Amino acid sequence: MPQQVLTVLYIDDDPALARLVQRGLGRRGYLVETAGSAEEGFARLAKGGEVAAIALDHFLPTGTGLDFLKALRSHESAPPVVYVTASGETSVAVAALKEGAADYVIKTVDDEFLELLGTAIDQSLETARLKRERATAEREVREARDRAEVLLHEVNHRVANSLMLVNALVRMQSSTTTDPALRDALTEIQSRITAIAGVHRRLYTSENVRSVEIAEYLIGLLRELESTMKAAGHGATVVVNAEPIHVPTEKAISVGVTVTELVTNAFKYAYPGGSAGEVRVSFARLPNGRCSLKVEDDGIGWDGAGTPKGTGLGTRIVNAMARGLGCTAEYRLGKGCTVALEFEI
Repeated sequence: MPQQVLTVLYIDDDPALARLVQRGLGRRGYLVETAGSAEEGFARLAKGGEVAAIALDHFLPTGTGLDFLKALRSHESAPPVVYVTASGETSVAVAALKEGAADYVIKTVDDEFLELLGTAIDQSLETARLKRERATAEREVREARDRAEVLLHEVNHRVANSLMLVNALVRMQSSTTTDPALRDALTEIQSRITAIAGVHRRLYTSENVRSVEIAEYLIGLLRELESTMKAAGHGATVVVNAEPIHVPTEKAISVGVTVTELVTNAFKYAYPGGSAGEVRVSFARLPNGRCSLKVEDDGIGWDGAGTPKGTGLGTRIVNAMARGLGCTAEYRLGKGCTVALEFEI
C-alpha cells in the first residue's frame, strides 16, 4: 500500500517564500498548500480534508500568528502548529509556545530555514501521533476498568445472594433440630456467613468495588448480630464507635469475621445467663497510620490464657483472621475483657 502523502498548510503573506517552502517540503514528501492570511487559513481548514500540520508566519495582513493560535483553540482536533518568526524575536516564539504552538523556527531565505522547518514539522507530527496513541490507550484503559467494575459489581451481587441463600438453608436446618448445642453452632455459622455476605452486599451497592467503608459496614453487621443474639435470649447491647475509613475488601472481610466472633463470645460468655451489659466495638486510625480494632465488655473477663470456654473454634478463627491482617489479637483483662488488633490497611 502506498504511503499517504501528508498535507501541510503554510500561512504566510509572502508568496515568494511560500513557493520556496512548497518546493522544500515537497522534497521531504509533503503536499504543501498555502494561505496568504489567517482568514484564508481558517477557510482551508473549514473546507475539510485532513491538514496534518500548519506552518504559521508571525506577521499576517490582519493581525499576527498569535491571534490565529488563540482562535485555533476552538477547533476540535486542531493540527500541530510550527511557528515561523524573524530572528531576534525570541519573546514572540515563547509567546507562541504558550499559545499552543508545537515548535518554532527562525525565518531566513536560505536552505537552512527549509531544513529546520521540515525537521520541526516531522517532530511535531511524531509528537502529535504519540499524544493520540497515549490518549487512545488511556481511553481504552478507562473503558476496560469501567467494564471490570461493572462485572465486579455483578459478581459481588451474585456472591451476596448466594451466601444469603446458604444462610437461609442453615437457618432452616437450625429450625429442625432439638439439640441446643447444634442450634447454637448453626446460629454462629449464620453470623459468619452474614459477616462475609455483608461485605459483598456493600460492594455491589457502592461505586468503589475495591474497599468497604468500615463504619457503615460494622454498624449494619452488628445491628443484625445483636438482633440475632437477643432473639436467642442474650441481654447485652452493642455500642459501635467506628471512624469512616475505607478498608480493602479482603481486610474488611477479616475485620467483619473477627468482630462477629468476638461479639458473639462476649454475648455468650462475658454476660452468662442472659445478663445485661455493653459490648463496645471501636475502629480508629492511629497516629502511626495503622488502624486499631477493639472489642470490649464489662463482663466476667478472660485474658486469652488457658482453655477457652466453648469449643474454642471462635478463638481459632480470631487468631486466623488476625494473621491474615498481619497482626495478633491482644487480650487484656481488667474490668471485663478487651481484645485489640492493630494492623495496616
